[in-house]
Amino acid sequence: MHKKSLIGATCAAALLTQPLAAQTLRPDQAKFRELYQELVETNTTLSVGSCTEAAAKMGARLKAAGFADQDITYFATPEHPKEGGLVAVLKGTDAKAKPMLLLAHIDVVEAKREDWTRDPFKLIEENGFFYARGSADDKSMAAIWTDALIRFKQANFRPKRTIKMALTCGEETTYAFNGAEWLAKNRPELIAAEFALNEGGGGRLDADGKMQFLATQVGEKATQNYRLETTNPGGHSSRPVPDNAIYELAEAIGKVRAYEFPVHLNEVSRAFFTNTAKMLGGETGAAIAALVANPNDAAADRIVSRDPTFHSMLRTTCVATLLDGGHANNALPQRAGANINCRIAPGETVETTQAALAAAINDPKVKITLVPPVRPLAISPPLDPKILGPATTLARKYFPGVPLTPVMSTGATDGIFLEAIGIPVYGIPGIFGEADGNGAHGLNERIRVKSLYEGRDYLFDLVKIYANAA
Repeated sequence: MHKKSLIGATCAAALLTQPLAAQTLRPDQAKFRELYQELVETNTTLSVGSCTEAAAKMGARLKAAGFADQDITYFATPEHPKEGGLVAVLKGTDAKAKPMLLLAHIDVVEAKREDWTRDPFKLIEENGFFYARGSADDKSMAAIWTDALIRFKQANFRPKRTIKMALTCGEETTYAFNGAEWLAKNRPELIAAEFALNEGGGGRLDADGKMQFLATQVGEKATQNYRLETTNPGGHSSRPVPDNAIYELAEAIGKVRAYEFPVHLNEVSRAFFTNTAKMLGGETGAAIAALVANPNDAAADRIVSRDPTFHSMLRTTCVATLLDGGHANNALPQRAGANINCRIAPGETVETTQAALAAAINDPKVKITLVPPVRPLAISPPLDPKILGPATTLARKYFPGVPLTPVMSTGATDGIFLEAIGIPVYGIPGIFGEADGNGAHGLNERIRVKSLYEGRDYLFDLVKIYANAA
């Protein structure tokens, strides 16, 4: 997940080369760092952590800043007492103006100390980076949103439109209690908003820390798992027969691997690739332009799809992620199965994707079933100038010369649950990340210190603009 003071190029380069201790924080940055550290160091993994505890700590900071009890709603269920969250409200002055919502998840992916170079649940600042699980995904944004509300309250900022913030749990684990889903189904009035700002956007840096581009996420692919399963009577392994569940499954998986879904561009991905063709130029830029003009151009598709991200943005993708099979070393397998994880492009459905898999495998012996949960399909929000305009204008001030483009996410966020109840969700730019994704979900997750502080300033100003534009 994840998410500024204007600094000249010479000054920025100097900051990147300075020892970290030499960089003096502004008083407001120092306070933010304390909040960010507390949130990051509160373990919120599903196995042993507690989102409820993290939400309580952020709520305590909001109350200390002047928020009243009635402005903060904690939520959890008896079945999931550690997976709670909060909704905070800064009331606007214009009763006719619809609220805006700041969304961030505070749960994190599991992390084992023995696998990491550093303690994953201690915020460590080293060589210009913050290291920790959740340092980028998504506690950077959760901390920025909480800090922004605190600063607004302390400054007695009175926005025209009400600003809501939801910190939720369960985004990172498929079968966990999901706070955003629960709010959408059980307390929609609590999060009702004209639009929401979420993770999914941001910027990308090259290996030297140079800003390459900014992106606003406008829509995302849907996630759906399918199970492939083959069955046979089995028997003794000393008497092998051609009908073998594992072999039949392997052949089916091979066909899934070989199958390429057709290019499927929508309004957002078409705009992204049009802009990207101009930025990149060269062979790849020319191929992108050709593919935008003709999505059936196979030669152009082969060139563009060399980039895994571009390949995934062009189409629905399905990949094998789990395998199981057999029941004994000395027995022919009676059953074999595989999980196929699909990321479905907007405009396509769970059913059409399953049908495409069945056609590609073309084997009645292979059973294909949906794996719960079947979540809502992503609804792409409009390319709304009221959202994209201010983000672009402010980006020119903070990041001069850095292009900003709308992008469709190939991943998945909790935005799908809000969009299902009519709230368009935008993954907002501002926080620049590394080209490798900051190690999110992997080992030694990190975020550049400079990027975090600059992103905080940009997002603070952007929220203020939206709040007064009602």
